[in-house]
Amino acid sequence: MLLKQRILDGLVAGTIDRAYRRWERARVKAGGRLRTQAGELAIDRVDEVSPRAITDDDARAAGYDHRDALLAELDAHGPGTIYCIHLRVAGADPRIALRARATMDDEELDALVRRLARLDAASRRGPWTHAVLEVIATHPEGTRAAELAAAIGRDPPSFKLDVRKLKELGLTESLETGYRLSPRGIAFRRHARGRAT
Repeated sequence: MLLKQRILDGLVAGTIDRAYRRWERARVKAGGRLRTQAGELAIDRVDEVSPRAITDDDARAAGYDHRDALLAELDAHGPGTIYCIHLRVAGADPRIALRARATMDDEELDALVRRLARLDAASRRGPWTHAVLEVIATHPEGTRAAELAAAIGRDPPSFKLDVRKLKELGLTESLETGYRLSPRGIAFRRHARGRAT
């Protein structure tokens, strides 16, 4: 579930506490978490609502001036049930601290090696983790995902999914355009290259 920056800013400021979506079925559930640029968000409730039940106050709590503006945006996304997702900031994104940790002991490095080996083994395409780290490391920051994917013979959608898996491990960072290795990713790549020699 993607949230616009102005909505994230409102959640952080406390002026927004919900989001509305029109879906065929709910794509998030109460008790879940969302990782965003504003930190980790907790999903407290997910309620089905009818358009008639949405008030101007509800719309303002979601970051809109009035209900008509909110309903117009929901209508632009096609048919489906309207869901009200009650959100709150639950803390910093834990990946931020993880990717900043460039110093790892042997046990942590070995655990990362094993985790990447499992990702490689589970892939129908065969090993990919080191190739993705390498292509990100050897291209300038801001290189578009499509160009990075093409450089290793991959399609952009599956490439982006794989980069997200590495991001969960704190090895990569998303930029406005493209990616870069995090300090943890740089340290891990140095370790992996040292093992290979």
